[in-house]
Amino acid sequence: MATRVEVADEQAGARERERPQKPSRDERQPRPNPLREGLRLERMAEPCTMVICGATGDLAERKLAPALYNCLLSGSLPPEFTVVGFARRDLSDEAFRAHLLEGINKFSRNRPAKPAIWDSFARGIEYHRGDFDDPAAYVELATRLDRIDRDRGTAGNRLFYLAVPPALYPEIVNHLDRAGLAAAGQRRRRGTKRGWTRVIVEKPFGSDLESARTLNHELAEVFDEEQVYRIDHYLGKETVQNLAVFRFGNGLFEPIWNRRYIDSVQITVAETVGVEGRGEFYDATGALRDVVQGHALQLMAIFAMDPPVEFHAEDLRDEKLKVLRAVKPMSPAEVATNTVRGQYVSGWVEGAKLVSYRDEPEVEPDSQTETFVALKLGIDSWRWAGVPFYLRTGKGLPSRVTEIAVQFKQAPLALFARAGVPQIDPNVLAIRVQPDEGILLRFGAKVPGQGMQIRTVNMDFRYGSSFAVDSPDAYETLLLDAMVGDASLFTRDDEVERAWEILDPILEAWQAGQGGPLHFYGAGTWGPPAADELLERDGRAWRRP
Repeated sequence: MATRVEVADEQAGARERERPQKPSRDERQPRPNPLREGLRLERMAEPCTMVICGATGDLAERKLAPALYNCLLSGSLPPEFTVVGFARRDLSDEAFRAHLLEGINKFSRNRPAKPAIWDSFARGIEYHRGDFDDPAAYVELATRLDRIDRDRGTAGNRLFYLAVPPALYPEIVNHLDRAGLAAAGQRRRRGTKRGWTRVIVEKPFGSDLESARTLNHELAEVFDEEQVYRIDHYLGKETVQNLAVFRFGNGLFEPIWNRRYIDSVQITVAETVGVEGRGEFYDATGALRDVVQGHALQLMAIFAMDPPVEFHAEDLRDEKLKVLRAVKPMSPAEVATNTVRGQYVSGWVEGAKLVSYRDEPEVEPDSQTETFVALKLGIDSWRWAGVPFYLRTGKGLPSRVTEIAVQFKQAPLALFARAGVPQIDPNVLAIRVQPDEGILLRFGAKVPGQGMQIRTVNMDFRYGSSFAVDSPDAYETLLLDAMVGDASLFTRDDEVERAWEILDPILEAWQAGQGGPLHFYGAGTWGPPAADELLERDGRAWRRP
């Protein structure tokens, strides 16, 4: 009698023989552009099934379940939409539904779940128990998805979300391929009735250039690049999306968005927390890999890019890539001059004691991993030549804040100096990504009364107060984008590799002891004094958000 695995291998082989070969890049047809009918208009996803690999983990509970529920509330999901959780734990459909409901009731911006809406949503939620290294589990998954297509009318459209460690990506995608679950997008291009297939992968996208190239190659062996959606939740935040409208939709700002008027740019991604029980992961990663490689460089690229030909995903990502390509990688000597790495020691943050990083569980007692990094980058392009971009990120800092601060060049002072005003602060435009999403403009104004006194004042725009609606969570935006096939806010393979080309020399210099010492800073401060000195050498100072 054939074993279960032998039967699975035979069924998978049949699917492999039936599956058409992957077309070349020249054969691919351009995807429809959902933005041509307007800038990010409200849309409804096509009927589809979302398969969450690693469905019993924190990500599914804290982010994915609340995001899907809120998409349903907003009318963005069709009645046929179905969720299949795929994980190792032995759960029933009912137990898995209870797990997602708990996440919605704890973490959704619209909580608790409304019973009638939840009951409707829950009817389209199933659980598939299986080991990720078991070929039979994928064959059984394929059978389940075919049945869902027939019973719920999901038309063969499938979105696979890999909510698992990146080390498991190659194994999972190869098993999906052997089970015939990765080829639906290719069938559709060849004129069959089968729907689309897409896969979402979470960061980190590699740990250096070599590993990123390997991961991209392994994904490309199974999926076309247009099927792969590399998710960075920062790019789904409302303010990041609004950057394009702010710049290209306002005649006031685009003409001055260049080296003639901008003195410098600061990008801050600050966290108040420590490693939060992820000591083993963080000690092997560090702040440069964890935040700068994705969040900070992506924010810089979106901020600095030239206008795209149109709001099409490939045009937007082409412009971001041009920015990253214009960033010159550093020599070891430049790393020592233009970067600062730090590690927090015990201190108080928001009234709570934070232990030293080296005292965190699963962290080496002599760890050299950075929890803070500040660096100075230059973009060698016509628009930005000579404008320094200062990036910093850290854990255990006084405030949880992400912002882009633009300092404009100083106004000529001769007129005001003769009037007895010795100095005027430069204008600053602060684009707040979180927590209070909005835009602040700081400029000088005369103080009422006799004489000439100038004081800095603020004009402050906030999404919450201006529009009186809650901004959607980043995962709501990004999941819906993946379902409608809009990759504008996702990272392309060449962007990922170029980011590592910028950062690899920094990591190598640090590891070789050529990039300067590891500095220590107290939790609850804005990093080591060396980070302040990085800007003071240029006659500038960090903005305190």
